[in-house]
Amino acid sequence: MKKNILTLIFFMAGLLSFAQTNNDARAILDKTYETYEQSKGVKFSFEVTTIDANGMRYRPQQGEAMMKGDKFKLDMNTVIIWFDGKTQWVLLKDIGEVNISTPSAKEVAYTSPLALLRLYKSGYTLKKPIPTTVNGQRAYVIDMIPASSRSDFKQLSVAVDKKTNTVLQIKTTLKNNQENIIDIKNYNDNHNFPDSVFVFNKADYPDVEVVDLR
Repeated sequence: MKKNILTLIFFMAGLLSFAQTNNDARAILDKTYETYEQSKGVKFSFEVTTIDANGMRYRPQQGEAMMKGDKFKLDMNTVIIWFDGKTQWVLLKDIGEVNISTPSAKEVAYTSPLALLRLYKSGYTLKKPIPTTVNGQRAYVIDMIPASSRSDFKQLSVAVDKKTNTVLQIKTTLKNNQENIIDIKNYNDNHNFPDSVFVFNKADYPDVEVVDLR
């Protein structure tokens, strides 16, 4: 009986410890997301590095992002993506073609760096924040494990700047063990973008072919 009581005590202590670390992680991510939500618009540069399951590291892709709430514009080496909260336009620079679609929330999460951050709110177990240095900045790294086995992600890791509460890096690990590392640089939340920034304007690209996939 005494052994059973001790086992129960240790089990409850473990649950309380897990709840505390989970709450610490959620508090950090809540503050980070709130910082973004309170801004009228953010602009930053980013670099995406893909590492396949065999450890092959591919050439990084650079880009620039402008974001406001659910809206964003991403300008990368070979593609420009506009999303106005409902409709998405993808300009393929090499072939001069724009594809129009209405993406799901899941598809948007794959595209937008900060949309990934929103996933912490439900469906993920948050690990204890780990103090470390990321890209020369003091940060907390929080691992997020999906609760559902049907998730495409095996794990998400978010690095948050301790001083500014902004995202420094997001790392995704897919079920096939492919990793995508998004490094965020030159983050500036002192912008007030008009909504037109997040909509494709055919007049700016008169020679491209428009393909409506909706």
